[in-house]
Amino acid sequence: MTAYGFAHLRSRRPHPDILEYLERVQGTLDPFGGRFVVHGPPAEVVEGAWPGSMVLIAFADLDTARAWYASAAYQDILRLRTAHIEGDVLLIEGVGPGYDPRERAAKLRADHGG
Repeated sequence: MTAYGFAHLRSRRPHPDILEYLERVQGTLDPFGGRFVVHGPPAEVVEGAWPGSMVLIAFADLDTARAWYASAAYQDILRLRTAHIEGDVLLIEGVGPGYDPRERAAKLRADHGG
């Protein structure tokens, strides 16, 4: 099942390290089949507030996403980003093509007596 690397990057400060990170990150993704789905602004906020920007990278599955994040190549450049951008990063599994939120609602009702 497709998995995603999701980043909510809140504070970006221009720095040469960020440019180097951007120049090198695709090379860390290629061996794992990772591809950018969303990469930064612009974003149209229709509810609430969204400080910062969003990055979404797709992988074949969660194990592959974990392997990319833990890879020596990515760990070697990670500091280039983390030293200059505050944010949160998640690895998360997507839902399949037959996903129906009504089934989740039914399970939640059953689990919580609703």
